[in-house]
Amino acid sequence: MTTASSTSSFAGTAAADLSPHLQALVQGSREVLERAVRDYKDVVYSNSLGAEAMVLTDIIATLVPEIEIFTLDTGRLHDETLALLDRLERRYQRRIDVFYPDAAKIEQYVRDNGINGFYLGLEERQSCCQIRKVEPFKRAVAGRKAWVTGVRREQSAERAHNEPIAWDDRYDLWKVSPMLEWTEEDVWAYIKARNLPYNPLHDKGFPSIGCAPCTRAVEPGADSRSGRWWWENPESRECGLQPRRRVIPIKVEPRRAATQ
Repeated sequence: MTTASSTSSFAGTAAADLSPHLQALVQGSREVLERAVRDYKDVVYSNSLGAEAMVLTDIIATLVPEIEIFTLDTGRLHDETLALLDRLERRYQRRIDVFYPDAAKIEQYVRDNGINGFYLGLEERQSCCQIRKVEPFKRAVAGRKAWVTGVRREQSAERAHNEPIAWDDRYDLWKVSPMLEWTEEDVWAYIKARNLPYNPLHDKGFPSIGCAPCTRAVEPGADSRSGRWWWENPESRECGLQPRRRVIPIKVEPRRAATQ
């Protein structure tokens, strides 16, 4: 666990390395997190291992260590992502709980759809996300009072309307979003100021990193989510952990393997 000395270290020497703007953002995020702990006690952080997650992990581990941290290993993550998880545990000297998909459900999915069946159509892709991400997430937050996410307003029109703390009726607990006001520029400025570890794929054109088969690099200046599930309509590009308005996708017959 993080000690009181490490917390005071952040507030002193480390805080001096941050611009007044970043210090204000950190303070705002800290207040949201501390309010959640004060009001709900049992709070857990769902660490996506993305750039925002590096910031939140640092803030939680050094300023609000009462919050537990977990992540999801879908079984299809980049090697760089798994290596980053190890680096985080070593840096902060605390274990990050890892939740995995149900093996029997994965086996059945592959029998039904093939190893890369998520390319066949929207239903197949969402089913894969349901098994690999949503169900493990539900197990991770079961019985908790609140969960923390690193979503930011500028990421999408949907996320722009989020509240710092709001009831999440999908999972029957409070959703805490302490980074809503951070921009991508703020995130990277903090990472550099604090010399934080991060996924090296970010330096290769991956602004948003998920499962290896479903993530690709994007051109500079492109939408940060455009590299996720790029073969789909933009309206459907979510894994199911974050809420979306219900959309009716254009009906396209999936490319299925020929029957034997």
